Amino acid sequence: MRWEGNRQSDNVEDRRGEGGGMGLPGLGGLGGRGLSLGTVAVALVAGWIFGINPLALLGLASDPRGATSTAQQGPAPAPPPEDRQAAFVSTVLADTEDVWRVLFERSGGVYAPPRLVLFRGGVRTACGQGQAAMGPFYCPADRKVYIDLGFYDTLQQQLGAPGDFAQAYVIAHEVAHHVQHLLGVTDRVDQRRGRTSQAQANALSVRMELQADCLAGVWAHHAQAARQILEQGDVEEALNAASRIGDDALQRRSQGEVVPESFTHGTSAQRVAWFRRGLEGGDVQGCDTFQARQL
Repeated sequence: MRWEGNRQSDNVEDRRGEGGGMGLPGLGGLGGRGLSLGTVAVALVAGWIFGINPLALLGLASDPRGATSTAQQGPAPAPPPEDRQAAFVSTVLADTEDVWRVLFERSGGVYAPPRLVLFRGGVRTACGQGQAAMGPFYCPADRKVYIDLGFYDTLQQQLGAPGDFAQAYVIAHEVAHHVQHLLGVTDRVDQRRGRTSQAQANALSVRMELQADCLAGVWAHHAQAARQILEQGDVEEALNAASRIGDDALQRRSQGEVVPESFTHGTSAQRVAWFRRGLEGGDVQGCDTFQARQL
């Protein structure tokens, strides 16, 4: 991926030196909050390896309307300029800002970008206590993307998804959840979840996550058209990452069997297909998973 020398975002907070806590207390129900590409990946792996209920791990963030508010933290410093990995995520975030600003303007809107918080181990958020074991996540209540950069080691070494564009896909997916929040998709899905069974709520989560995959592909499409960021093998890296974190692949790897009604992110084939749709078409309207008869 061609990223060096490109603009870096100023919307990055470095909280890696703060003590965010490592315990599990404070984790709430899924509730449509703290949506994450890495959540299922790491929660399932950690859950079955360490004997922790993955459903508890997946409850990263409660709906702020029913949870205790977290005190607002003061501004955190930007990451040091010599930190290459932080520079990479700052550059990818900047690229998402550039793409979504243009796309919102074309539709008559204004894009308000999220902030990205680097943390280590644990972090306080407006959605509750975040943990590195949850993987990267987005909190709608404070409009921030959170990532412990150690997740990239997990992505490569445990999940078999190496490459810098695979890492960029992770960020683009979380930013896509922010886009969904700005467009009102998140609130509408949360309202519907509250009136459905668990199986139906899971099905809504799948459509939410697949839409985020598609929107991540839309970002890649427009970033490539504007700045030619892709190198040979980059698309394959992202498609491989999408495949490795499908619910079926993770469940088969972790517990030896697949339970479709428990899916919350979609199968490997679905994740690959929807990312590819966004990448090839570059059309936000083409990412309407909620109207799709077949995923």
